[in-house]
Amino acid sequence: MNRPSNSAYIALAIVSIFWGTTYLASSIGVRQMHGITLAGIRQLMAGILLISFFLLKGNKIPGKMALSRLFIIGTLMLCGGNGLLTTAMRYIPSGLAAIIAATIPIWVTIASYFLVQRTRITWQLIAGMLLGFAGIAGIFYNYLSSLMNPDFRFGILIAFGSCIFWALGSVLTAKWSLGINYLYGAGFQMFFSGVIMLLISTFILGEEIHPSTFTLDLWESLLYLILVGSVFAYSAYVFTLRNLPPAQAAIYAYINPIVAVLLGWIVLHESLTWLTGLCSLVTIGGVYLVNYSINRQRNLSNTAS
Repeated sequence: MNRPSNSAYIALAIVSIFWGTTYLASSIGVRQMHGITLAGIRQLMAGILLISFFLLKGNKIPGKMALSRLFIIGTLMLCGGNGLLTTAMRYIPSGLAAIIAATIPIWVTIASYFLVQRTRITWQLIAGMLLGFAGIAGIFYNYLSSLMNPDFRFGILIAFGSCIFWALGSVLTAKWSLGINYLYGAGFQMFFSGVIMLLISTFILGEEIHPSTFTLDLWESLLYLILVGSVFAYSAYVFTLRNLPPAQAAIYAYINPIVAVLLGWIVLHESLTWLTGLCSLVTIGGVYLVNYSINRQRNLSNTAS
C-alpha cells in the first residue's frame, strides 16, 4: 500500500466522529417511531440513492449469485444489526448502546473462529475479550436498579443480539467474493434490508407511515441518518478501508462510543459517572487488544506467504 494521503485520514476522522453522532439521531427518532421503521426508512432511502448513483454511472445490475449474497449480508448486518440496535435505543441510553456496539470486533472474532477458523488463540486475544466484557459488566453497575425494568433488560438483550448479527454479516462479507464495487454492493444491502424492515413494520408490528404527521425532530433525525450516517459516513468508511491499513481504519471503533456517550450526556442528559467513563475506557482497551491480536496474526501470515 502506498503512503496514505491526507484524504484518507480526513475520511477516517469523518467516520470516527459522524458515526458516533448517529446514536444521538437514532435515539431522538425512536421516541416518535419504532426502531425497525426508522431503520427501514433510513436504509431504503440510502440504498436507493447509492444504487441510482452507480446505475447513472453505467454500472450493470449484479448477477443472481451476488444479489443473493448481498441480500443475506444486508439482512444480517442491517436488519439484525442496525435494526435491532436502533430499536434498543428506545429502551436504553444511546451512550450505553454505543458502548455495547463497541464490542462488535470481539463478536466478529468469535464468529470467525467457528465459521472460518482462521483465528489463533493468543494471550492478547483472551485478555482483550475478558477486558471488553469486564468493562461492560462494570458499566452495568450504574444501571442495577434499571435492570429490574423488563423494558431495559429487553433493550440490553437486543443490543447484544444486534452485535452478533453484525458480526455474522461481517464474517460472510469477508468470506464471500462479490466482484462488485463495495459501495455499490452496500447500496443493495441497504435497499434489501430497508424493504424487509418496512414489511416487518407494516405487516407484523402494525406500524403506519404518514409523513404528514412527522415532527421536525423526526424529519431531522431521518435526514441526518440517511444522508450523513448512511451515504456520507459509509462512503468515507469504504474509502478509509481502501487507503489505510486495517489497524488504522479500526480507530473509528474506539472513538464512536466516546462521541456517542458525550453527546448523550450533553444533549439527552443521559447519566455519565466516573465509573461509566472508566469502564468505557476498559471496554475500548479490550477491543484494541482484540484488534491488535488479529492484525498481528494477519501481518505474520502475509510475511510468511
